Amino acid sequence: MKDTGTKQPAPALPPAIAAEWLQPFLDYLAKERRYSAYTVRNYRQAFADYHQWLKQTERSAADFGKLSVRDVRDFVIEAQRRFGRRTLHNHVSGLRTFYRYWMREGKLTWNPFTGVPLPKLDKPLPKFLTESQVLLLLGGPEKLLKAETVDEFTALRDRLVLELLYGGGLRVSELVALNYGAIDFGTGSARVLGKGRKERICPLGDAAMAVLKKFRDTHAKASGRDTPVLITPQGRRLAVGAVQQLVKRYLALADLPMDITPHKLRHSYATHLLNAGADLRSVQELLGHTSLTTTQIYTHTSVARLKEIHAKAHPRA
Repeated sequence: MKDTGTKQPAPALPPAIAAEWLQPFLDYLAKERRYSAYTVRNYRQAFADYHQWLKQTERSAADFGKLSVRDVRDFVIEAQRRFGRRTLHNHVSGLRTFYRYWMREGKLTWNPFTGVPLPKLDKPLPKFLTESQVLLLLGGPEKLLKAETVDEFTALRDRLVLELLYGGGLRVSELVALNYGAIDFGTGSARVLGKGRKERICPLGDAAMAVLKKFRDTHAKASGRDTPVLITPQGRRLAVGAVQQLVKRYLALADLPMDITPHKLRHSYATHLLNAGADLRSVQELLGHTSLTTTQIYTHTSVARLKEIHAKAHPRA
């Protein structure tokens, strides 16, 4: 059965296979390549699924180095019945990396996943909020404070979360990892450690900085170099899940689409920058994208907006 986006538990692996083939590979990903825990988890699942397929086709780990391109194509065709296209691409990427690792270690001699044909990925436009919708979202904490539904700490902290997600274009993992030592209050910017442990400077904007200073001065338990910016009332670092739930709460309050996530506020940030005339290279740097191609998806949304303006304003449109 094809996946619907919910992660399925990985098939159980024999302990000997996990110890000999999987764990050294995962250690390499986590410790040497510094892949995220999410990527390591996904590659573990990809390997477990692959091993299950080998078992079902009466093969074993001894056949890792004996598979032909035809065998791998059969695997891909069969996997399409169980996984969506994006999951399949991620799995094949993981298996290609697995083979590359063991070739480097001298245990395998070739990579049957190199160049294997995959179904094309759909390229949906990123979802984002309009500028007026963002204003509605940002006004949520103040609205709840006036209604005495939340206390001042929560209202100010939640406003800060929303301002930093949108004003700085931060990933949610970058947001919760933010410490006071990373903030330059003079320039209104933050040093952020992104994917691949790549550091970048993120301007946060005057609005976000004003909220941050007020929160620090009135509610921070401490503001040392390693002190988290976003905290619970008990002073603990705010978790990713708490940020996701927080965003959902204010989306519902503003009657906005509930499928908007913290990451889609990052989409909104990028789209609004391009709509206002920012150049693509600058937006790439602000987002921390390694490839310009990743950033270019936002230009489609901006072009759609320009077409709309043209249609409304030009006499020959």
